[in-house]
Amino acid sequence: MSDKQEHVDILEEKSIGQIAEFNPDSLAIRTLKRKLDYRLVPIWSLLYLFSFLDRSNIGNARVAGLEHDLNLTGTQFNMTLTIFFFGYILFEVPSNIMLKKVGPKLWITIIMIVWGVIMMSMAAVKDYGGLLAARFFLGLAEAGLVPGVIFMVSTFYTRRELATRNGLWFSMATFSGAFGGILAYGISKLNGKGGLMGWQWIFIIEGAATLLVCLIAWFGLADSPEKAMFLTPEERLLATERLRVDAGPAAETEFSWSQARLAFTDWQTYTYTVGYICGSIPLYAMSLFIPSIVLQFKYSVVTTQIMTAPAFAAATITTIICAMSSDRFRERGLHCFVPSVVGCIGFILLIVTKDSSVAARYVSLTITCCGVFSSAPAMFAWFSGNIGGHSKRAVAIGLIVSLGCIGGAIGSQVYRPSDAAGGYVRGHTISACLCGVSAIMALVSKTLYTLVNRRRANFTPEEYARACQGKNLLDKHPDFRYQT
Repeated sequence: MSDKQEHVDILEEKSIGQIAEFNPDSLAIRTLKRKLDYRLVPIWSLLYLFSFLDRSNIGNARVAGLEHDLNLTGTQFNMTLTIFFFGYILFEVPSNIMLKKVGPKLWITIIMIVWGVIMMSMAAVKDYGGLLAARFFLGLAEAGLVPGVIFMVSTFYTRRELATRNGLWFSMATFSGAFGGILAYGISKLNGKGGLMGWQWIFIIEGAATLLVCLIAWFGLADSPEKAMFLTPEERLLATERLRVDAGPAAETEFSWSQARLAFTDWQTYTYTVGYICGSIPLYAMSLFIPSIVLQFKYSVVTTQIMTAPAFAAATITTIICAMSSDRFRERGLHCFVPSVVGCIGFILLIVTKDSSVAARYVSLTITCCGVFSSAPAMFAWFSGNIGGHSKRAVAIGLIVSLGCIGGAIGSQVYRPSDAAGGYVRGHTISACLCGVSAIMALVSKTLYTLVNRRRANFTPEEYARACQGKNLLDKHPDFRYQT
């Protein structure tokens, strides 16, 4: 049987009302997912790689002399980290609304051009005020990418497939740490070339690379399965229908202000936000300050740039493994809980080994990185899969990530310059506690969803009829089952 004939047979033989899901092992579905994986996941990964690289390369620039050359004093460097998240928080929700209205392809390309130009312009800053302004607008421009990618993944893949794809692109956060350190090491060799310092070359070269990646975003992305020209007409139909079946009663795709407003009144939004904030504080603290932490191991400035790489490389591998496991076992809560516990243990080890050998401290740092990064893909899959309807989901994702980035603002203040001599014990303690809270929130959410699913499964006919009343039910419909 030809692929085309199998596509048609699936659609003719099984109507939306008759099946719960398309067979994921069929040749047609496997061919479709392979096309989506080969086309979209690498592009999303590349976009996030440069997004995270551009927001966190200020840590490498600091090691390369930024702080000294701009005469930054006291906590001024920390404030340049914090101000990024103010812009980020302000524009997350508006950006996701724009993405839904004008389409991901155009919107993502626009914001990448803007932040690439800002990144290159940062090489020209002369003082603290200029660096603050540049970092604020960089956050404003980058705000749309993460919630945008989370939303795009949810519009091309079924709920059981989200964690793996989120894990693949999100692993670029850890890969950027490894890649960024090595890249910064190479760029630092340009120190003095063209009358520019090494940190200036970091901003110029990485900003220019972002502008080149914009072309890939414009020519490679698709707004939706229906508009994915790299698929055949039969594959576009199959992609659309399998997502409609997977969404069940929460299959709304057109933009609706009434449904978008539901995101602000749904308890899920705020439960996820608390867990996301607690998880993002140690995550961003590690991303921004790992060069400074490694510098305390008494390496040279150049060696420090390289030695950030192995810990991030290990975290990249564990992030992908955790994401694939989450989809394989169709489980989300424990895949958020366990990495959070590992991160908590890692921070405790960093405190305990602060006066130990460099090897012991580095192993503790690697365990910490593996823990704090690995829970994110399952978390992204959890809230993007459990919040129904495109409009509500787009706004909720923007809101969760936006409020969650308060954690980024806090994380940029966790490791204070005055704590460096003592091994950053205060920062490690705060991060360990927050990992613990994040783990607890994962268990609470899993328990709540399990109870709701059990209650819906045991509805009497009268209770079911009452629950079906009303408009815009989406994930509140009694036939909808939450992922746990």
